[in-house]
Amino acid sequence: MEVKNWSDLWLSYSNKIGAGESSCTVMYDGFEPENRILKSAEKELFKGLSEVGTAVKFRRNEAVAKEGYNINGGKDITVIEASDENGALYGAFHLLRSLECGEDITELNVSKAPSNPLRMMNHWDNMDGSIERGYSGRSFFFEKDDIIINERTVDYARFMASIGINGVVINNVNVKWAATDLITIRFFDKLYELSEIFADYGIKLYLSLNFASPIELGGLDNCDPLDDQVIAWWKDKVKEVYDRLPNLGGFLVKADSEGRPGPFTYGRTQADGANMLGDVIAPYGGIIIWRCFVYNCTQDWRDTKTDRARAGYDYFKDLDGQYHDNVILQIKNGPMDFQIREPISPLIGGLTKTNQMLEVQIAQEYTGHQIDLCYLIPMFKEILGFKTYCQSENDTVADVVSGRAFGNKLAGMAAVINTGNDLNWTGNDLAAANLYGFGRLAYDTELTAEEIAREWVRLTFDLDKELEDKLVNMLLTSRETYEKYTSPLGIGWMVTPNTHYGPSVDGYEYSRWGTYHRADHFGIGVDRTDKGTGYAQQYYQPNADMYNDPKTCPENLLLFFHHIPYDWKLKSGQTLIQYIYDSHFEGYEEAKELQKSWKAFEGKVPQNVYNCVSHRFELQVANAHEWCDQVNSYFYRKSAVADEKGREIF
Repeated sequence: MEVKNWSDLWLSYSNKIGAGESSCTVMYDGFEPENRILKSAEKELFKGLSEVGTAVKFRRNEAVAKEGYNINGGKDITVIEASDENGALYGAFHLLRSLECGEDITELNVSKAPSNPLRMMNHWDNMDGSIERGYSGRSFFFEKDDIIINERTVDYARFMASIGINGVVINNVNVKWAATDLITIRFFDKLYELSEIFADYGIKLYLSLNFASPIELGGLDNCDPLDDQVIAWWKDKVKEVYDRLPNLGGFLVKADSEGRPGPFTYGRTQADGANMLGDVIAPYGGIIIWRCFVYNCTQDWRDTKTDRARAGYDYFKDLDGQYHDNVILQIKNGPMDFQIREPISPLIGGLTKTNQMLEVQIAQEYTGHQIDLCYLIPMFKEILGFKTYCQSENDTVADVVSGRAFGNKLAGMAAVINTGNDLNWTGNDLAAANLYGFGRLAYDTELTAEEIAREWVRLTFDLDKELEDKLVNMLLTSRETYEKYTSPLGIGWMVTPNTHYGPSVDGYEYSRWGTYHRADHFGIGVDRTDKGTGYAQQYYQPNADMYNDPKTCPENLLLFFHHIPYDWKLKSGQTLIQYIYDSHFEGYEEAKELQKSWKAFEGKVPQNVYNCVSHRFELQVANAHEWCDQVNSYFYRKSAVADEKGREIF
């Protein structure tokens, strides 16, 4: 038996695990007791209910929604009803979660159905063990160009199932790192073993695919999706893959990116590429998830009509309705790249005849690298609640990506995940709140950010009410704090090139084409109105008009949509330049308050957790100080306007 050297995260069952054999009894009514998923559920119940002595019955009820469950507690027996095994497993985890959160499970009476059909994690893990945008150690899937399978793999599957995840992409989608040879005989045995572990917990394995595989593996001179030889090669390859991996969910694809070939290379559309693969995989029940993060990275940003934000809509909108039924477009929450504040992508809802799913990032690429505390669930709630006005009812992002808006059966949410092989999985122990929170929110979008935060705190730590409230409040305010000391009013991007941590106001890697923020001596911001790049007009009314006018544009996105003079008066009465000064000083002070608040947890959480988080707060305060100094200094020199409060700005 492997000796564990990693955390159990929120599944420690710390107060419930007994020393002896389990006294929990599990019964079945309409389910096959030997079903692999139910055996996993049974194991969890034995772990979590060992000292409770209750009995649990799984009862099949075809009236319950797919992957949903009903729980009816009782003094002697608790009944979990579901129409399928995944629902039964999720019901078991709900029961255990309720117990750990201090609820009386004998009185539990709850019905749940998943908000989204697909609830996925996207790993950007590379075959050498590195992780692109990884801030928690190295990969636990790959090492030295090989696949790792051990008890940690099983625990990972448990964690994902416990928060309702039903699909996992294990390898990097970004083309320059795409593991082409994963779909070769060398890896089939281990991939099959991995898919079986996932299947035990109701999870489908997915692979990122290199669109250029016919060239790199097949020796062809092109990967044109309409070329007969290319199509024949893909048919043979996909048959080979499914012969060896019958439970594979499908492929995630990023094409025409980073200088690598895609449909555009051959004068084809994104639909041509996606549909070719969709048709090839259809006989096996597989799906193609096609990323919409396609843009020209060599654009000249000095051209006032050039706008990376437009690219997704421009490339994909006119193809609406041309994608086949087993193709899903995966759309980032914003039109740029996971900034702390940006508008919702107009593609979401802009597409009305195409399967689509939302992509967010819980790996904190631009939000603090899992060094700075930044609880992202409030952001995700704002995204899901945004009204697209794509129709008169059921028009929020949550409606669209769930399939409710247009009746799509293939729809959902995916997150670029924040895990690695660190002891605590997420680098900063508090960053696990984002991992937990995404899964819970993807399964139940009606949950609030506070409900999720409080659940996670209760499951992870044994705190009194005062400290629980303190930690929940720290989480809930952390995103606003991070935003204050980094990028004001939606401008984004002022980060150190390539690493994307720490400030470099003009330093983003494409700054050779001009700065993203377009600051000059008169003002700052990008004109995306009908007089500028025209991006605002990609939205439905009334959003298009709202964003087009600086007087009606939400102020937290003002600089994303408008070039604003430094003496512009905000609703608070502050001038724009004074807001920049004040918000950065405030953010720095709030970062110091977070660090101070954490000191109350010494002796109340495990010492290794306390030490890890304490060190991260030291780094966060230093980062906030640097952001405050550099941003304020930069705009003082640009504007030549002094801080009206007399603070020193150099």
